[in-house]
Amino acid sequence: MPARAPRPNDVALALVVGIVSCAGSVMAARNQSPSHPLDWVAFVLLAAGPVALLWRRDAPRTVLAVTLTATLLYLLRGHGQGPIFIAVVVAFLTAAPRARRWPMYALPLIGYVVAVWGVPWVTGEQVQPVAARIGLGAWLLTLLAIAEGIRQRREAIRARRQRAEAAARTLEEEQRRRASEERLDIARELHDVLAHSLSLINVQSGVALELLDTKPEQAGAALAAIKTASRDALVEVHSMLRTLRGDERAPLAPAPSIGDLDALVDRARNAGIEVATTVSGQVRRPPAAVDLAAARIVQEALTNVARHSGQNAARVCVDYGADTLRVDVEDDGRGPTPHENQSGGGGIAGMTERAKALGGDLVTGTGPAGGFRVRAQIPLPAKDFEQREGR
Repeated sequence: MPARAPRPNDVALALVVGIVSCAGSVMAARNQSPSHPLDWVAFVLLAAGPVALLWRRDAPRTVLAVTLTATLLYLLRGHGQGPIFIAVVVAFLTAAPRARRWPMYALPLIGYVVAVWGVPWVTGEQVQPVAARIGLGAWLLTLLAIAEGIRQRREAIRARRQRAEAAARTLEEEQRRRASEERLDIARELHDVLAHSLSLINVQSGVALELLDTKPEQAGAALAAIKTASRDALVEVHSMLRTLRGDERAPLAPAPSIGDLDALVDRARNAGIEVATTVSGQVRRPPAAVDLAAARIVQEALTNVARHSGQNAARVCVDYGADTLRVDVEDDGRGPTPHENQSGGGGIAGMTERAKALGGDLVTGTGPAGGFRVRAQIPLPAKDFEQREGR
């Protein structure tokens, strides 16, 4: 991967450090008594550190090694101790927060030993006095504190960024989950509305065709039932579409309710199915979600009666238990075969999803009388019910 061009602020920093290092070292050479005067090698060493700072972000450890080497060679040659340490300080503060803590923090201790005793031993100069050594140690401790502060700030910024990214991922996943649930709800509602109405229309159209020539008066009743079912279906579809568009006006049609059982099964009765209803227990108004789910389950079960049972009679029983709403729909026919259930739009699967979404369950199978039975049980909260007066 090719090296990136130095950033403008790094170029400006390297230029300032280079000017200060060179000018300060020249002034130090005039005021001190170095054993070796400044020459071209000294200026190369003075410039090596600032030039290396141009790549301090891309290769911080390499830059630190270059500045340390240049500074050590400069001191070992016996030149005056000017501000050549600035490049080392900048390189250390760049590399230390990015590297492992303890190996990197050992460098100032090694540098202290080398500067106080190693360099004088090589150059033959005297060891610095105690006050100077204490000052150098305090300066190095301050440098370590600054490096640790930068490290803590970087880690805090990284932690905030990670939390923000995690929150964004969680929000995105939640939005996808909600969108998926909304699509399932829409598909389920469309299936319940259209499948129920179209199935009854299909049954009644078959009846009308059979009776049109022989019993026209009964064919007229079947056609009237088709008209009513299609009109109601259109009203419900329009109501759903207005809700999806965000229309804040009142819906065109009220949602079906298990509490108004006669109205709920009236469409099936108009289609020629004899539906007997039974209500037991302490009748009360369940929460809207439970009410709608129970009503849709009854509608879908009656749709299956019309499509698959081969019979024209069914029984609907609603039991309001202490903590459970139980709905039974039973006929005397054979019920849907596995092939019919798989190819017919997943009516039983949709009813099961509705019950399970509210913490309940739904079972299908042969009833006590030998016909097909759908039984749904949905939990009822212990409070927040409206008593139905006069029922």
